[in-house]
Amino acid sequence: MDSIPIQRSYEEINDKIKQGKAVILRADEMTELVASEGVKSAFKKVDVVTTGTFGTMCSSGAFINFGHTRPKIKASNVWLNDVEAYGGLAAVDTYLGAAQVQDDDPLNKVHPGQFRYGGGHVIEDLIAGRPVKLRAKSYGTDCYPLREYETTVTIRDLRDAFLYNPRNAYQNYNCAVNLSKRTIYTYMGILRPNMANATYSSAGQLSPLLNDPYYWTIGVGTRIFLGGAPGVVSWRGTQHNPDVPRGENGVVREGAGTIAVTGDMKEMSAEFIRGASLVGYGCSLMVGLGIPIPILNEDLARFTGVSDRDIVCQVVDYGIDYPNAINRTLGEIRYAELKTGMIDVQGKSIPAAPLSSYPMAVKVAENLKLWIRERGFILGVPQVHLPTTHFMAP
Repeated sequence: MDSIPIQRSYEEINDKIKQGKAVILRADEMTELVASEGVKSAFKKVDVVTTGTFGTMCSSGAFINFGHTRPKIKASNVWLNDVEAYGGLAAVDTYLGAAQVQDDDPLNKVHPGQFRYGGGHVIEDLIAGRPVKLRAKSYGTDCYPLREYETTVTIRDLRDAFLYNPRNAYQNYNCAVNLSKRTIYTYMGILRPNMANATYSSAGQLSPLLNDPYYWTIGVGTRIFLGGAPGVVSWRGTQHNPDVPRGENGVVREGAGTIAVTGDMKEMSAEFIRGASLVGYGCSLMVGLGIPIPILNEDLARFTGVSDRDIVCQVVDYGIDYPNAINRTLGEIRYAELKTGMIDVQGKSIPAAPLSSYPMAVKVAENLKLWIRERGFILGVPQVHLPTTHFMAP
């Protein structure tokens, strides 16, 4: 990657944090400061900008170790509240995917294709301290002779419970509409026929990767807010793709960067981790995630000054084009327009609604701001940078 011009170091910022002297603003506050005083003044005044997002992130899940049984079992099949987890790991390790649905879900029996409960709900229940039924089966070995095991656990009973999400915090995403003649049920929500409504899912100006478009400060080892607890960026996320069209100041015009993240579920809060059921689609997990961005140079001050007026997303048809892998856009919409609740697409005015929560994104960014200011939450220096693209100076 290009060398990052450093005008203020991580060490300098972390020293100020430890001394209680660092100036921290949320990304939306930084937007106002840059607009009113300019980039140079904002750079001189601000050390860290906090970001936040809260929305459904299907590529999420949990590594769980439930501890050795007596006699021992090599759990080749595992269920938590009748949601199947992956058993192809070591004896009592399992991975529970957020989008896995419950076996014999009662709602699905009445309304085929609809699910009330899934892996994301199990993860929320565990974090909330609720009891969860654990069931395991094995083919049996000499060292692991037990073939069946069943118990009820809470998160306190588990040896380990780590959230590990392979793809979170998409840098940008589509605005979804439906050009077909029937109502469709998607991971972007319910879309009515003939482009009667639109949905989107991003915090816009608060969104983490939109505030550091070239990932200069985000990489392996970056410390983050994850589900109400400290977490870390562990690798680039699946489908990470920095080579997309960009606008002014590097703002991406479509889905681009992603991150893989991990954290300790035993420290998290169910306020920021919630199971989700999407009508006619399946289950997922709503994740609260925030990243602190150190203002190392004036370019980062400019990037974090991005506003909803500066960010566009692509309008995509999910009725015909998306399921048939037809790569076209119906136009671009600015987040400032999306957040008014009405947008204009090809001359038609339609209502738009978010699947993510902007008030919760603000809460994530504000909590992270308080962590840095009051708890001395220091910033992690990336040990491996995310793949990026060439920086075009303004």
